[in-house]
Amino acid sequence: MPSMRFASALSTTPRLEAAAAAACEAARRDLGDGTVDLAVVFASASYGPDLDRLPTLVHEALSPRALLGCSGGGIVGGGREVEGRPALSILVAHLPGAHALVRHVDAADLPSEDVGPRAWTELLGMAPEDARGAIVLPEPFQFPADRLLAGLDYAYPKVAKVGGIASGSRHPGGHALFAGRACHRSGAVVGMLAGNVRLAPVLAQGCKPIGTVGTITRAEANHLLEVDHRPALRFLEQQLRGLDEGDRELVTTRPLFLGIAMSPFTDPDKLGPGDYLIRNVLGFDQGRGSLVIGELLAPGKRVQFHLMDHHTSAFDLRRALQRQRAAGGSPAGALMFSCLGRGQGLYGEPDHDSRLFREELGEAPLGGFFCNGEIGPVHGTTYLHGYTASIGVFLPR
Repeated sequence: MPSMRFASALSTTPRLEAAAAAACEAARRDLGDGTVDLAVVFASASYGPDLDRLPTLVHEALSPRALLGCSGGGIVGGGREVEGRPALSILVAHLPGAHALVRHVDAADLPSEDVGPRAWTELLGMAPEDARGAIVLPEPFQFPADRLLAGLDYAYPKVAKVGGIASGSRHPGGHALFAGRACHRSGAVVGMLAGNVRLAPVLAQGCKPIGTVGTITRAEANHLLEVDHRPALRFLEQQLRGLDEGDRELVTTRPLFLGIAMSPFTDPDKLGPGDYLIRNVLGFDQGRGSLVIGELLAPGKRVQFHLMDHHTSAFDLRRALQRQRAAGGSPAGALMFSCLGRGQGLYGEPDHDSRLFREELGEAPLGGFFCNGEIGPVHGTTYLHGYTASIGVFLPR
């Protein structure tokens, strides 16, 4: 069977029609002969109402069999990351023996929690045994992304899901979601892959652990009350006292995170990146000695505080990419969903994460955007993350 082929192109032309024409022409040229079986399109939200015409423009130029995408506050494509100015990227694929189904869903379409997985597979149009990956692109203001991710895990437990929340606007209705020939301003777009293709997830949460591992002994909802039978705030203070000067400075200038170990069986001394779900420390209650965490908590879970800086973030991404390279298979193409808090604001240089991708996984065509939240799995469960790079690598099945 012929091998799959991908191509990525990017245009920074400020007029949408010209940007779409330039990117589509470059992508078609690099892809070569054959059908465009999948087109994934990301465009700056600054194009505004013109984005309503983008799916039609791409269809007129490329006639893709499946199209999905969204607006972003920064755009990735053609080996570049464009922030703060108009840009449009397109990743196209010729997929012999494979195909994609794209669905737009609104909040009202989501099955209730008391129905079986069949309701989800009927909504998305694909049986679990056929699915090889999912690309998920929600809108940030009104759509319950967590419900969608939980439903996808319920119906497709063995399928990797990656994606990101549309970005670039501060107002409901300001974001664009692309599905087929339509542009939507609410809901979510889901692209399901089937056939001779596999989507491998690469997740880098960009944090390093500090202090020691503890066990939650009291918690209420997202309030961390006690760790190792000590008030949570006192446990944190003990961890901070042992930091070196550089890490103490990070505590005062960067957000603090709590890592929640996802496996109860891993030796605490062997816990590392990929074993933790990283969540923000949102605040504290001095009177109760408790901390407020961006996640529901349960007694018995092991936790460790984490910090993030540009060195740690780069190291974590490189290590995650190296793990994917060691797993085998040459990527045919990839999608990168990166936090708005990364990019030049974090690293002080352009194209950082795209460059690391090329250094570790080669010149596979790469598209993507900077998100309001990144979607990817930790220990087999799909979560919505922050400050993260979530990458979906396309491989032969």
